[in-house]
Amino acid sequence: MFPRPVLRSSLVRTGAVAVFAVGLIAATGAGAAASTSSSSRISSEVACQSHLSTPGYFSSLNGAEVADAARSQLYPCADFLGSWTAPNTVAVTASKGSYQGATFINSRKPGELYLVGGDSPPTTGTVPPGPYVAKVNSKTGAQIWRTVLDNANGTGRWIATSNLNILADGNIVEAWSHFVAILDADTGRVIKRRSLGAGPAGPDDGNFKHVTVAPDGTLIIKQQNRVYGCTTQSSVALLMCPGTSSGPPRQANSMMVAVDPITLKVLDTALLPENMGTPHTITQFHGKTAIYMVGSNAGLSKLYRYFWNPKTKRFSQDTAFVVSILAPGQTSGDAPGILGNWIVTQTNGDFSSVASSIVAVNQDNPALVTSINPFGPLPRGEQSFAPPKAAVDAPNNMVYSADQGVGMVAGIKFNRQTGAMENAWAINDKTTCLVALYGPKNKRVVGVSKYNPEATAEQLQNGTYTEQATWRDAATGNLLAESPFFSAMAANTLITPGFGGDFYFATNTGFMILTPKLAT
Repeated sequence: MFPRPVLRSSLVRTGAVAVFAVGLIAATGAGAAASTSSSSRISSEVACQSHLSTPGYFSSLNGAEVADAARSQLYPCADFLGSWTAPNTVAVTASKGSYQGATFINSRKPGELYLVGGDSPPTTGTVPPGPYVAKVNSKTGAQIWRTVLDNANGTGRWIATSNLNILADGNIVEAWSHFVAILDADTGRVIKRRSLGAGPAGPDDGNFKHVTVAPDGTLIIKQQNRVYGCTTQSSVALLMCPGTSSGPPRQANSMMVAVDPITLKVLDTALLPENMGTPHTITQFHGKTAIYMVGSNAGLSKLYRYFWNPKTKRFSQDTAFVVSILAPGQTSGDAPGILGNWIVTQTNGDFSSVASSIVAVNQDNPALVTSINPFGPLPRGEQSFAPPKAAVDAPNNMVYSADQGVGMVAGIKFNRQTGAMENAWAINDKTTCLVALYGPKNKRVVGVSKYNPEATAEQLQNGTYTEQATWRDAATGNLLAESPFFSAMAANTLITPGFGGDFYFATNTGFMILTPKLAT
């Protein structure tokens, strides 16, 4: 889900600059200092990625919106070039030009960088054109081309956050409102564009944000909906238009569509049991393509499983797999993750006076449900708000949770046999950033943003607070490096890895290129 509406800041600097900030070191780090030569790492990163299975996606360090079809937020081939035992610095370059509302950033080949923007407009009034997709220089952020896909000032459509994915053939797929388009990644030319239909939300209140690619290459695209007749723009419309206690439902049930990745022909549709405000995940389950999703009906949301049959080109719902995931007083669940034979999700995607939890459901036995409250009981008078999807590190049996309301992030050990969970660490960190994981299994780094602890209540409310990037030992939570503070990121985006040890921090007017490295 998404935070309360805020006025986005435009304090970010533009133009190439070099800023260095001394990062804090881990109190107990393992391993020697990494190589600081980014160019020497790119060939090994490409080789590493070539050994990963990425069906449907371009084989790249970062070809999918959130890592892969399972949306794990895990980038095992990305390099953190800083030290684990000595002080680090973070070199900073502000992107040249302006990229209003930058959200997701993807790589294709080394030196190629793409971003989507214009999809987090002001809630009212004149809005910037968007969404748009741009190709930019990966080292300077200078624009190479930009393709604007919509302009709500003329069309009147609801523009909300959209995803960015690079297909196996190297082209870009982008969905928004009730449209999907394929773009030539070399030129930005729209190769094909098609309406996906509107479903019960109608053409004005739905947004086909959630794009994932099934193993056979079929695009699985799911809709999120705002309240009927809502006129608020941006993704905060999912929360800020109240429904009524009688009459039509607060939000229409979502549609899910299967789309041919070449022709964009709609192969099948499914009307889902709830509005599904958060993305779905895809995995293989006993030889079948399984799609997991969590409903967004406040206080009622459930975990669902659908199957996609690549031979018959049809969806089917597993009606035996409908699982209640909320404790009394909790609000909606977030997008699910895959950890072995378990489906893991975070609760309290909207504000709650009850503590958030991580919930795990066994794929074979949906009656087997476990949970943990990683931040303990919620003190009286405080609120929990945990919109980011939990990150999942299956090789290390770890789950990562963030709760902006509580102002904490936790690393959680997961037992695959029983589903039992226990905290490995928890630290103070207020963020709505998606937690991301970088590097090999034995030296995993966790990246997450952190609000400026000196931010005032007014700044937090109107979005003029500042925010920094941090890198931590994923096993212990020990701080390895931290950037200066910049204007705030969009909610539910991530500190994106790039080739050669670079990372990208998207803001409302552009992005920062960050390179953690050993202090000299």
